[in-house]
Amino acid sequence: QVQLVESGGGSVQAGGSLRLSCAYSGITYRTNCMTWFRQAPGKEREGVAAIDSEGTAWYADPVKDRLTISVDNAKNTLYLQMHSLKPEDTAMYYCAAGHKSLGLSPLGSWWVTYWGQGTQVTVSS
Repeated sequence: QVQLVESGGGSVQAGGSLRLSCAYSGITYRTNCMTWFRQAPGKEREGVAAIDSEGTAWYADPVKDRLTISVDNAKNTLYLQMHSLKPEDTAMYYCAAGHKSLGLSPLGSWWVTYWGQGTQVTVSS
């Protein structure tokens, strides 16, 4: 049984930093991609950063210079380091995992099988 448990969210002032963690278990060899999504109130869910089993990372354009995704397989943990946070980064952040087929965007959700429960990030101006 796959479990994804996020932590590290909180409230921070604009310009601050946070590191989100996603502890995972039950992941099999078929899972080849993990992605961080976020959803703000009244807005659609969007993928912000993804990493595949070869360590290749992708970022959404609005955040690519401020976010870093990484994974520590020894600790079974996915991370999202966020710098220079802005009020518009306020959202619930989710980690997700699954088997992404060729041609599908790693920042899309069509291939996602597993979701965490989310961790809230609030950035004040």
